Amino acid sequence: MSAVSDLDREHAVELVQQAYAAGRLSAAELDVRLGQALTAVSSPELDQVVADLPGEEEVRLASLGGQLKRTGDWQVPRRLRVDSEYGRVRLDLSRAHVPYPVIDIELHLAYGGATIILPAGASVNTDGVRVQWGQVVCKAAGRPGPGGLHVRVTGDLPYGRLVIRTARG
Repeated sequence: MSAVSDLDREHAVELVQQAYAAGRLSAAELDVRLGQALTAVSSPELDQVVADLPGEEEVRLASLGGQLKRTGDWQVPRRLRVDSEYGRVRLDLSRAHVPYPVIDIELHLAYGGATIILPAGASVNTDGVRVQWGQVVCKAAGRPGPGGLHVRVTGDLPYGRLVIRTARG
């Protein structure tokens, strides 16, 4: 039985609140589920709180050789998958709307490269990125800070290059 992290608890609370806002839960059910989420001591207990709520869909971006670019004020999904054979990917989260405390970005870059720009105070975990001849350069904090965005990056970069940094200025 695994313990519940603060990030997992915050995510469950957010899913319950979103379900209430969408009219899927009554006010009484909202109170019950929030209480369960805030007092859960194990992952299975927390999973039960959100098990019947709609899951988040994965957003996919794909390119064979072109450039995938998201900058400015854009809505960042909870789960993002990016596939690029030869192209360049630039995901600038510094001015984006990120309504989640934790997001997952899955990259599959054969020969291309990617740059991810984080907002100030954000952290990133790249432990799930696999490289062969590729390279991962991370210039951002690795440990989540209180109240800051945490990004989990996973995927395959056989010959690709990934650079992650915080916004300048």
